[in-house]
Amino acid sequence: MQYLLLAFLLVETVVSVQKLQEHFAWNQIDYNFPNEAIRRNALLTGRFKPQNNLPVGIEIWQDKMFISVPRWKEGIPSTLNYIDLNSPEKNPKLTPYPNWASNELGNCEKGLSTVYRMKADECDRLWVLDTGTFGIGNTTQNPCPYALNIFDLRTNQRIRRYEFKPEDTNRNTFIANIAVELGSTCEDSHAYFSDELGYGLIVYSFKDNKSWRFSHSFFMPDPLRGDFNIDGLNFQWGEEGIFGMSLSPRTELGYRLLYFSPLASHREFVVSTQTLQNSSKVEDSWKEFFALDERGPDSHTTSRVMDDNGVQFFNLIDQNAVGCWNSKTQYNNKNHGIVDKDNVKLIFPSDVKVDRNNNLWVMSDRMSNFLMSSLDYSEINFRVFFAPIDVLIKDTVCEVPNYEPVFYSQNNQYFSKAPLQKYYNVFGHNLY
Repeated sequence: MQYLLLAFLLVETVVSVQKLQEHFAWNQIDYNFPNEAIRRNALLTGRFKPQNNLPVGIEIWQDKMFISVPRWKEGIPSTLNYIDLNSPEKNPKLTPYPNWASNELGNCEKGLSTVYRMKADECDRLWVLDTGTFGIGNTTQNPCPYALNIFDLRTNQRIRRYEFKPEDTNRNTFIANIAVELGSTCEDSHAYFSDELGYGLIVYSFKDNKSWRFSHSFFMPDPLRGDFNIDGLNFQWGEEGIFGMSLSPRTELGYRLLYFSPLASHREFVVSTQTLQNSSKVEDSWKEFFALDERGPDSHTTSRVMDDNGVQFFNLIDQNAVGCWNSKTQYNNKNHGIVDKDNVKLIFPSDVKVDRNNNLWVMSDRMSNFLMSSLDYSEINFRVFFAPIDVLIKDTVCEVPNYEPVFYSQNNQYFSKAPLQKYYNVFGHNLY
């Protein structure tokens, strides 16, 4: 009996180590106002309505965690913020980044109206897309144009602002996700933006300071996958197209693979960034996008990230879980794992990020309850978790040692390197 009890305790210990560890938790969001009098005035005037503030996106740089709060409703004083990762407080207040003045709604040239997700690159720059919007759905207003803002994280100064051209967007455009790829230098950088409701993929070249837009049927929603069930709520997001994106490790020719999926879909798609970085390919690249398999049932996802070893992590919003896939294996549900699942703490895991120390970070925010029902602010609603990647994937299907590299064929099948040399050049180069 003692041995059985000891074995049970050992199993419990192993399981607990593999779980994501809760780092921060909030009942509701508050901010570091300059002083208490200004905070009270913001509450009295409606400039700050705590119940309307929903954290959505996260990013990690050194000891900072950036947190976005979109202006879906009134009373959001700042949309781009940060907290100290080493804060002794469990529910630290958000500090506007780079300052309060830069988060003014409707100040198109100098302010940020609404930010969803952001990306810090290896050159210590923070790439931030301001959608220029206020509201959500039928309430959306566009006081400002879509604009990319890039900040130097060492000086906290904005180093570039780029407004999207009229032809980059359309009347339905809604962009919430950004991916950034560095080439051989910091100048040789590209950013990719998924137009969820306008069904496009926008590419921006930092070196050339210009943008262009791809269209493809793979960006559109699957009409059979528009029904969602999250935390007892049933609703339809049937019009949601291309959303989450992740970039593979660099391939031999210096490019990467961009994996993406519509939100109303269970299927993954992929394209080489060699195609995306060539603006002349906009009208002639249909066959250079590849459809992969479905992830399986209840596998809607809004956010994904791939680490330097080619392991992709993605939120599974229907399952209150975070999934994984080792990109050296075939993309199908047999090769997908769950690294953590919690029907209370992981309700709507809204964002996943990998830091430079190979930790996975996850934000959960009960977004579906916030939008479709309501939140109880007497309990914890928003959480941030982290865990070392090697611990998360140990003994899962995503840990695949000594596996043959995988290549794509023209009929979307997978082949290992040794037997099928002829499939090397589908994308013009070795994929791994």
